Amino acid sequence: MNEFNYTVKDFKSENEVRWCPGCGDYAIMNAIQRVMAEMGIAHKDFAVISGIGCSSRFPYYMSTYGFHTIHGRATAVASGVRCANPDLNVWVITGDGDSMAIGGNHFIHLVRRNINLNVIIFNNKIYGLTKGQYSPTTEKGFKSKTSPFGTIEEPFNSGQLVIGAGGTFFARSIDGNIKLSQEVFGEAALHEGTSIVEVLQNCMIYNHGVHDLITDPAYRAERQLMLKQGEPMRFGEDNRKGIVLEKGKLKVVTVGENGITPEDILVHDASDPDPSIHLALIRMHLPEFPVALGVIRKVAAPTYDREMKEQILRIQENRKIKNMDDLLRSGNTWEVKDNGFSNGREK
Repeated sequence: MNEFNYTVKDFKSENEVRWCPGCGDYAIMNAIQRVMAEMGIAHKDFAVISGIGCSSRFPYYMSTYGFHTIHGRATAVASGVRCANPDLNVWVITGDGDSMAIGGNHFIHLVRRNINLNVIIFNNKIYGLTKGQYSPTTEKGFKSKTSPFGTIEEPFNSGQLVIGAGGTFFARSIDGNIKLSQEVFGEAALHEGTSIVEVLQNCMIYNHGVHDLITDPAYRAERQLMLKQGEPMRFGEDNRKGIVLEKGKLKVVTVGENGITPEDILVHDASDPDPSIHLALIRMHLPEFPVALGVIRKVAAPTYDREMKEQILRIQENRKIKNMDDLLRSGNTWEVKDNGFSNGREK
């Protein structure tokens, strides 16, 4: 228990939560509230910023400062909030459509700048609030109200966007796995820089079961790779399977077969500055590979907000002009006198 002795209840607002019964958003919110209660940060120092979408109702359900912004602009507003008040612990709540469609440009530049805030992407691979149109992460061929014959677009992989933009932190969780979500949200909150967490979230109405191949308890062991810093990348029943690097590519192997030993299995290093393995882990998908979950990338790098603050302090310390009076008296100035002379010259 931290010095504030907060509980989950301290972060729940009095507003009625209006998500559909069974929506994955409930579990995500519960995990975030648990993390906030344990962070040892004063209640007044939290801010939750959202855009537009089902997930973006989040600020109304949190007993924190919050801002429900406009479509795609949550990351831009949150950037200003954090830079204006670096003492705030800022959380951005967004969806796959809000962040990667209309908000795509803001998203990649937030990642590039490495502003110290946390972005949680609720990825249900559909536009839920506007009644079931396909989104930038919808699988190719999926039939929806805006793709009645199946979408012909290749979907975005949010992790690839983060790596491509030079991201320092990327993690992946599942809405129903609150323990895993708490772990990655906690890691994200401690990271100095832009933390991106993708949560595979279920939409009961318009895309129910979209992640079932990954989350089905009967196949979970074979289809999920739980990454832990400094531990071998093993999975499957009895952890007999693992990931190795062969000819520059990841490969699934079975320990004890074809001469494979436990020492051959790759050890996860989220702190490696080289993103090559991280990108390969992000791109793994069924049925050839399990889906990588947990903190995939977490590297140290300068943050925009700290660099900005330090730059302002340096300029303030070294500038010749200290106040408005100094500014008005600088440069080419003259004094107008009652006798009609200015700087000794007749007007």
